[in-house]
Amino acid sequence: MYANKRLGQHFLHDPTVIGRILDALNPRPGEHIVEIGPGRGALTAGLAASGARLTVIELDRSLAADLAAHPELAGADVRQLDALKVDYAALADDGPIRIVGNLPYNISSPLLFRFLEAAPHIRDLILMLQREVVERMAASPGTRTYGRLTVMLAARCRVEKLFAVGAGAFNPPPKVESAVVRLVPHAEPSFDPGDWIVFANLVRAGFGARRKTLRNALRALADTTAIEAAGLDPGARPDTLSPADYGRLSLLLHNGRAPPTG
Repeated sequence: MYANKRLGQHFLHDPTVIGRILDALNPRPGEHIVEIGPGRGALTAGLAASGARLTVIELDRSLAADLAAHPELAGADVRQLDALKVDYAALADDGPIRIVGNLPYNISSPLLFRFLEAAPHIRDLILMLQREVVERMAASPGTRTYGRLTVMLAARCRVEKLFAVGAGAFNPPPKVESAVVRLVPHAEPSFDPGDWIVFANLVRAGFGARRKTLRNALRALADTTAIEAAGLDPGARPDTLSPADYGRLSLLLHNGRAPPTG
């Protein structure tokens, strides 16, 4: 079967990489594992052989049909669905799920935000993404790759880069390098933002104007007095703040300091 360019398909075929992903996940009998984007099933057979309860999410109708008919996957629940529209919390009907997958490059960031929404219902995630995205996920404040995705992930998960994957591991080879990353949701958030919507709005505003000062970037959400009350410098750039800094300002706003008017 040929890869569908519209769906951003690049099929993993390198047995060494497949083995390293399985080793990183270390699936156990009875665990509920959700695989995103299985493609031709290079990883799926190993997951099924582990004895884990397996749910497979594949958008491509033909690929999903092939997987459902595969004799080695007779016990798997193959669903022909858009991963962006899956209710991951609902899948965790008997306890936290584990997620593994080679995420399509064109939807990787929005899909990561979908996983964050369901973080309390997810035990861990082993994901392959574009290497540039993984660098952003694990970036440090003040660096070029540090951004909104970094901060939102850090608030909910521990991010661990595992290993790089060359283009030759796929058919057809993508034009970018890939990497595998582990995400482990915190049992408790690493800080209290007061309100996650307020927190998300602050982070979005800050990185939407990352070269401006805080007082200008956050003008519609927090005045200079609020920024200073959170222990932050209004003249600092938004991309120098740690995730906890944004959380501290969010908590202060949530606890009653009204945003500026006019």
